[in-house]
Amino acid sequence: MAVIKTQVRTGVYYDSARLMQLQRTLANLPGVEDAGVVMGTETNKELLARVDLLSPEAINSRENDLVIVVSSDDPKIAEEAIAQVDELLAARKDISETVARPRTLEAADEILPESSWVLISVAGRFAARVARQTMALGKHVFLFSDNVSVEEEIALKAEAAEKGLLVMGPDCGTAIVNGIGLGFANKVRKGPIGMVAAAGTGLQQVSSRIHQLGGGLTYGIGTGGRDLSEKIGGVTFLMALDVLIRDPETKVIVLVSKPPSPIVAEEVLRQAREAGKPVVVNFIGRTPISRHVGNLYYASGLDDAATIAVDLAKNPPAPYVAPELGLDRFSKGQKYLRGLFSGGTLAYEAQYLLTEYLPKVYANAPINKANKLMDALTSVEHTIVDLGEDEFTVGRLHPMMDNELRIRRLLDEAKDPEVAVIMLDVVIGFGSHEDPASEIAPAIAKAKDIAKKAGRYLEVAVVVTGTDEDPQKLSAQIEPLKKAGAWVSTSNEEVVRYVGSLLQGLNSVKVAEKVKATPVDLATLKKPLEAINVGLESFYDNLKAQGTPAVHLDWRPAAGGNEKLIGILERLKKYE
Repeated sequence: MAVIKTQVRTGVYYDSARLMQLQRTLANLPGVEDAGVVMGTETNKELLARVDLLSPEAINSRENDLVIVVSSDDPKIAEEAIAQVDELLAARKDISETVARPRTLEAADEILPESSWVLISVAGRFAARVARQTMALGKHVFLFSDNVSVEEEIALKAEAAEKGLLVMGPDCGTAIVNGIGLGFANKVRKGPIGMVAAAGTGLQQVSSRIHQLGGGLTYGIGTGGRDLSEKIGGVTFLMALDVLIRDPETKVIVLVSKPPSPIVAEEVLRQAREAGKPVVVNFIGRTPISRHVGNLYYASGLDDAATIAVDLAKNPPAPYVAPELGLDRFSKGQKYLRGLFSGGTLAYEAQYLLTEYLPKVYANAPINKANKLMDALTSVEHTIVDLGEDEFTVGRLHPMMDNELRIRRLLDEAKDPEVAVIMLDVVIGFGSHEDPASEIAPAIAKAKDIAKKAGRYLEVAVVVTGTDEDPQKLSAQIEPLKKAGAWVSTSNEEVVRYVGSLLQGLNSVKVAEKVKATPVDLATLKKPLEAINVGLESFYDNLKAQGTPAVHLDWRPAAGGNEKLIGILERLKKYE
């Protein structure tokens, strides 16, 4: 029967890679059945229990204790294995480890004063403190550590935004800065494509494919997987996007994310539309309706994002100039759409296309049943009504032949102080009203006048369907509608996208305004990368392998990791 020998050490700290190496070495010793080397957290105790290594000593250990457990059929072998721990921990991989290493960030900064980055991969419960110490030195943070609370992340990123520093993470696995990979990264050539990613392996996959396709990166900025959640608000993502927008060497931007919060994704896309350069978007789980809208190029997957980015870098499109929407014409509080359609298919397409611009559009004949209008006679927020539905045509002519009901609804909607845009269709041809514009154009002019007298501006956008060969003649319908002040097109999609852009601007919720961000100094990102590493020594080795000046901190948690004592020490330090 196997015997378990345990040693618990208080007040010591080793990075997880060193502990893993020690565990493997102990487990491979002759006669040793299994071994475990972990910190005494509750999760680690559960893991030890699953492999039958949980001893009474391990049960009584605390989260800041190092627990070493060895299992063997021979008690003597287990004891001898435990006795070798110090020797194994002291083993050096190469002669460079004999050089004395700094114990504090301040000491490391004196050794490498030009460093702009600190890589942090210590245990999550200590990570926020190290990140704050890093920002106090004016350095950017690559925060690999996980198990950092949402509250800590919010506080860290608020401080970073105020100081104009990037906090990549927590739980950020990958970044590429000036051709140097941080954390888990690939060797990617430099080039004109910049990336922001709330997805570590997503950044790796896209950047690798860009390299394979002959392209290269200016920066690959990771943000941590929670950054685009509503609680965090995309603080790092938006700051990083701003960096790439301002960087003259970045010609194409790629945005990659695991499923983001819809409201935060909308704020990111709002900023991306103003980039003045092509932006490729791949938000996993957010299915795009269009492949290309303005300067935004929507990718179907990671490989597609890389392909589009490389193509755009090789064949730059003409600079995109966003249309002037004149949002200042509208009064405060104007934000809603009312669509009054005679054509059911046009109404359906409008609903479909507007999903790219608005979170929800109610309808009496909805594509999404959850958006069903409770009362077709009463609009709610953004509403599209198909007046050709049965509820409106019982005992009445179809609205393609009779404009009366729609004109009444148009004038009623114009009185609503929250309505900004009314969208209409005018369908001509055989069987339709003999001259619909003769009735609808005066009603549009009256609706706009109602809003004007109330101190508001009302946009009325109209799609006209037909040809100049029709009895009503297309051009003869368009002219009076335009004279009445309507925005007119013969393309339903063009009308919907114009209306969508207006409403998007009027309804934009700037999540980032919760945190006032100071722009990141591009000069600190452009200079050759030098970094301080705190935690996983393998990250330091990776930096050295890339020829990057780096210092590895011989880090230990203050006060043996005792949270109460650490707090006391921090308060005392403020009075020094």
